[in-house]
Amino acid sequence: MLPKSIVTSAAALAVVVAGAMASPAPARAQSDVQAELLGFHQLCDRGDRKACVRFGMILGRMQERHAEWRRLHPEWFWWEH
Repeated sequence: MLPKSIVTSAAALAVVVAGAMASPAPARAQSDVQAELLGFHQLCDRGDRKACVRFGMILGRMQERHAEWRRLHPEWFWWEH
């Protein structure tokens, strides 16, 4: 039979591992996403097509922030003007 301390340690480890697996990955801070978008937008303005695509993909994924970004960065939504 296993000693009580080993069983207790294994149970504690299982709880920690299960908790780590169940918790969602931390979301990136808004400022990180906004900084990334600024960088891609600048590269896109310089003619980098891949940056333009990445910029559009990120912008499209973040629908919930469009109103705020439209207010702060109207140049990102040039096709709406």
